[in-house]
Amino acid sequence: MPPKLVPYTLTPRDPTWQVHRARELLVEMEQRRSCRDFSPKPVPRDLIEQAIAIAHSAPSGANRKPWRFVAIDDLTIKREIRIAAEHEEKESYDHRMPREWLDALEPIGTTWKKPFLEVAPWLVVIFRIDWEEIDSRRVKNYYPIESAGLAAGFFLMACHQLGLATLTHTPSPMNFLRDICRRPENEKPYLLIPVGYPAENCRVPDLVKKPLTDAMQWNRSSTR
Repeated sequence: MPPKLVPYTLTPRDPTWQVHRARELLVEMEQRRSCRDFSPKPVPRDLIEQAIAIAHSAPSGANRKPWRFVAIDDLTIKREIRIAAEHEEKESYDHRMPREWLDALEPIGTTWKKPFLEVAPWLVVIFRIDWEEIDSRRVKNYYPIESAGLAAGFFLMACHQLGLATLTHTPSPMNFLRDICRRPENEKPYLLIPVGYPAENCRVPDLVKKPLTDAMQWNRSSTR
């Protein structure tokens, strides 16, 4: 049976506007930084829901949307997550991470202590869903890792555009998140993202970004 197709168009944009908007957007997104010093100022639930809705619009393998967003503002659960995350992080910093990895983290100034997990008004845990049970059958999802990554990127950009600070936190291992969030075995923790506003005196590392020329390549037609 052929797929059902519907019309698709984009709002026409003037080329001059496109270039101007691209430059504006670049300036906006270059201001996004990983925040580790959050304000306890509340963030409305509806704002988080809208950001997740934007993330849910991301493309995915076979349109399976193999992700779950768990949004947490419960103080007890956030405390439980912090305790479990710091336990794993301390093990990593003390025993698991090679010297090369620790050296790479030194300019960022991170340690095993993660107070932001309790201070940030929201923790959003993204799970990837490797398979689902449909009609008593285990049905595989396609490209769940890549799909969850796309949704995470949409979410981070949405939050920044809405004036919210974020951090991509990946305690390793992080299966404790599945237990705390009471998710089934087919869902695997992908990212833990604190969301909120920067603290009043928030400071971030002064890092030098890799130049764009190191991250792209042009293969252009000789006729252009």
